[in-house]
Amino acid sequence: MVGPGRQQVSTLQQAWLRRGPLAWLLWPVSLVYGGLSALHRRSYTSGRRPVEGVPVPVIVVGNVIAGGAGKTPVVLAVLKHLRERGLRAGVVSRGYGRSGDECREVHPQDDPSVAGDEPLLLRRNGGLPVFVARERAQAARALLTAYPRTQVIVSDDGLQHLALARDLEICVFDRRGIGNGWLLPAGPLREPWPRRVDLVLRDADTPGIEGHVLQRTLAPQALRGDGAHRPLSDLRGGPVIALAGIATPEAFFAMLRDAGLELEATYALPDHHEFSHLPGAIPKTATLVCTEKDAIKLWRLRPGAWAVPLRVDIPASFWADFDRLLDARLSSPHGSPPS
Repeated sequence: MVGPGRQQVSTLQQAWLRRGPLAWLLWPVSLVYGGLSALHRRSYTSGRRPVEGVPVPVIVVGNVIAGGAGKTPVVLAVLKHLRERGLRAGVVSRGYGRSGDECREVHPQDDPSVAGDEPLLLRRNGGLPVFVARERAQAARALLTAYPRTQVIVSDDGLQHLALARDLEICVFDRRGIGNGWLLPAGPLREPWPRRVDLVLRDADTPGIEGHVLQRTLAPQALRGDGAHRPLSDLRGGPVIALAGIATPEAFFAMLRDAGLELEATYALPDHHEFSHLPGAIPKTATLVCTEKDAIKLWRLRPGAWAVPLRVDIPASFWADFDRLLDARLSSPHGSPPS
């Protein structure tokens, strides 16, 4: 089933996969977008707009395609790796979809409408300080003021947010790659690709992209709003209804089916769907399954819904390159460069 507003999004996303009639119709608009994007970037590289650095290394985990590419599990993996290295880290984010633009710290019991679903998920699962603000440099300053022993800042998204200086950029791709290779709105690209980044993570079947290959899997345990855990295999016994408000809900549904779940119905919803109400006529007795990001909001309506976390397996070669690049910055007495 297609949720409200999803049909239009799905039509556009399908158009982004190839250079068909709709993409060609939108191509002139993408030229205007590309020109404005180039002017925006040049305003920072030329020094007309300030680029603010902070006295600790900044790692940006983002993507170049609209709608996301599954970067949140990668951010969590980076935070786990930093913790295992004994480094104190914090996270900054725009907090897409939240109400208000104020700079604030995210707390585990916050409402997702004021914190943002992804920052709240990162705070709960990462167990580290998370600050949100419209300007990520402001969030970084606030984080360092509140937690002055922080050694590394990870920016959730922000490859295109050039006002914050960064030391290491990680670009994440899913199996869509760069789609038809055109800029918005004729294609999925926020900016031209290729562009210089430090590290690339991609699916094994991502077309035309070089980089480290990651594996995406479902966690073996499903979670409930009251903290209960249940083996995912236990949900194979009867029909379930799956909901997903992420960039590629169909990929999540396919993973559930591959895990042996019988999906009675699926609801593909817009990314960052608010879940102010349940879509369609879903019975109160139905077993609901969703992503962990969706559960942050869905649990307010249906605390009995089961969230199935997404996991990423990142190769050792990536972490070797990551540590080499980060160590060079950690050894610098000056922190992030001014531009």
